Amino acid sequence: MADQGTAPRATSQLPDNALLAILTVVLSTAFFAMGDVAAKLLTDTVPAIEVTWLRYIVFCAMVLPAVFVLRGPAAMRTQRMRLQIIRGLGMAGSSVLFILGLRYLPVVSASAINFVSPIFITALSIPLLGEKVGVRRWMAALVGFAGVMVVVQPGGETFSPAAFLPMAAAASWAVAAITTRMMSSERPETMLAWSAVVGLVTLSAFVPFEWHTPTLREIGIAFLMGAFSTTGHWLVILAYRKAPVSIVAPFSYVQLIFAGVLGFAVFGTIPDMWTLIGSAIIAASGLYTAHRERVRTMGAKSAS
Repeated sequence: MADQGTAPRATSQLPDNALLAILTVVLSTAFFAMGDVAAKLLTDTVPAIEVTWLRYIVFCAMVLPAVFVLRGPAAMRTQRMRLQIIRGLGMAGSSVLFILGLRYLPVVSASAINFVSPIFITALSIPLLGEKVGVRRWMAALVGFAGVMVVVQPGGETFSPAAFLPMAAAASWAVAAITTRMMSSERPETMLAWSAVVGLVTLSAFVPFEWHTPTLREIGIAFLMGAFSTTGHWLVILAYRKAPVSIVAPFSYVQLIFAGVLGFAVFGTIPDMWTLIGSAIIAASGLYTAHRERVRTMGAKSAS
């Protein structure tokens, strides 16, 4: 039991920590959106797998030295190598598919569709984690899928088969998210380091088949893309250390606002009404899913 004399101070600090965590994750969404805009700029001339490879080069250059300074060689020690590889492949596959989708889709549309990942996580958590998913969580997942269909508009005049690429990216990311849960005993920096290494090694094996010698301008954009993306991930880690995921995660949907604003500023694209409506439905579904996850977690704690 905590010392009664220190309890009030801890309670009074919680709102400040939560607010700082929320502001941090909102800032991360701005960096993610800027990274996506930079990636879309590159896809005009550079193959998607090479764009992803360039992102991972910057990712490794920023993450690995920091991890080794923090933990030394022990940072690479893991008891779950197979899961580390699966997680790294899931993240790399998600990046390739999403960036390929950016070549054909507006940034805000690709981002909105990609936010369907909670549906896949919900589905995979049953066979892989043995979780019991209630009717309300399934209803939220179906609502989220309906929102994706509103954005995609299958059968409509603006439908593009490329809309399924960010959806596939979300499924690949869900695999990475599930394996992350399965490695709860591993240190975050160890998972981050192995994800960087596995992704770069895998992409390096494929990039020669679609090689495009980048210009200095493209190298500059690629550096910004990698720096923005890596900074976004770093900010998310900081946010999750300051507050529970159930509090912080819903604010990740602010990225849709940044994606829309930056997409208009850089490419002149204006989201249509259906994209806005679908994005709102997807966000509402994700917010409710996060709420149900919080209720489930609190119930498990009270029962223990």
